[in-house]
Amino acid sequence: MLLIKSVCHREATLLMRNVALVLFCAVTSSGLAQAPQPAPTPSIVYSVHDPRSIKDYNTNPRVVHEMVNRLVLAATGQSDVAKAWASLVSPNDKIGIKICAAGGDLFTTHHDIVNAIVDGLVAAGHPRSSIIVWDRSLGGIKGAGYRPGIDGYQLQAIAPHDGYDPKAVLSAPLIGKLVWGDFEYVGNITKEPILSDTENTSNVSHFSKIVSTEVTKIINVPVMSISETNGIAGCIYNMTIPNIDNWRRFAQGSRFGAESLAEIYSNPLIAKKVVFNLMDGLTAQYAGGPQPQPNYAVHHATLYASRDPIALDAVALKRLEEWRVRASLRAIGPLAAYVDFASQLGLGNSASNRIEVRNIGR
Repeated sequence: MLLIKSVCHREATLLMRNVALVLFCAVTSSGLAQAPQPAPTPSIVYSVHDPRSIKDYNTNPRVVHEMVNRLVLAATGQSDVAKAWASLVSPNDKIGIKICAAGGDLFTTHHDIVNAIVDGLVAAGHPRSSIIVWDRSLGGIKGAGYRPGIDGYQLQAIAPHDGYDPKAVLSAPLIGKLVWGDFEYVGNITKEPILSDTENTSNVSHFSKIVSTEVTKIINVPVMSISETNGIAGCIYNMTIPNIDNWRRFAQGSRFGAESLAEIYSNPLIAKKVVFNLMDGLTAQYAGGPQPQPNYAVHHATLYASRDPIALDAVALKRLEEWRVRASLRAIGPLAAYVDFASQLGLGNSASNRIEVRNIGR
C-alpha cells in the first residue's frame, strides 16, 4: 500500500513538473511571439530633375532618355543600361509596359520615356516587336506622339469583353453595376438589357488577358497625377483600376473601395510581375486627374523610380498635396487610404521614416 502511494506520489510529482515545464514553454513562446518584429527594410525612391526635359509641354527626347537611363542604373546598381534592364527581366520573359493613356495628348505617359525603356530592353536582348505597351484605352496616344506600326513595339488596348480572362477572377463584397464591355454584361442587339438593373450587377471582376497570360514581367509607368476618386492615379492605381472590368465599384471615393485596390494589387498576377516602377512627373497634375486638366498642371520636369510602388506613391502623394494646399484645394489623401493599407499587407513602405528619397541630380 505504501509502495503504491509512493509510486503515485512520484508520478504526481513528475506530472506537476511536466505541467510546469509546458506552462513555462508556453509563456516563453508567447513572449517571443509578442516580441517586436524587425522593422521592414527602408525603401529608396530615386528622383532625377532636369529643367531641360520639358518646355511648353514639349519634351526633349535626348534629355528624357538620359534621365530614364540614370534612374535604372541607380535603382539596379549596374554599370551599364543593358545590364541594368537584364537584372530586372530574364531572356525568356514576355515584357509589358503599363502606361497611363487617360490624359489625352498632353498628360499621357510621355512617348520619350517609353522609347527610352524599350531601347534599354532591346539592349538587354529583347526583340522590340515582342514588347507590349498597353492601357485600357489608347484613344489619345497618337496626339501624345506614339506611332502605331512605326515605334516597333506592340501598342495594345484591352478589348471590351473579349480582352478579359474568364479564369482570372477576383471578388469583393461590393456590388457593381455592369456596363457594356464588362465580361459578364448581358445585353442584346437592341441595346436593351435582358436583365433588370438590379440583376445586371456583380461582385466579380476579371483581370485583363494581357496581365493574366500575355506578359510575365511588367514595367509600371504611371503619370504623376491625382485621382478624384482614388486619391492618386499612381503605381497601385495604374496596375489595378485600368486592368480589370467591373472597376467602377472601386472608384466611388469610399474607404472600402479604396482599400480594395491594395488587395487587388497584392494578387500574384500583379504583385509578382511588376519589377520596376517609373513615374512620369515631367508634367504633374494635382487636381482633376487622371483626365487632363491643364489648369492644375505644372512642368515638374522630374522622373521618379523605385522597386517599391507603395513608397513611390507615398512620395508623389505628399508632393501633390503640397501643390493642392497652395491652390487652396482640400486634401486628397483620405481617398488614397489604400497606400497605407498596402503597406500593412507587406507590399512596401508608406511611412516617411521608412523611405529615403535619393536625388541623383543631372
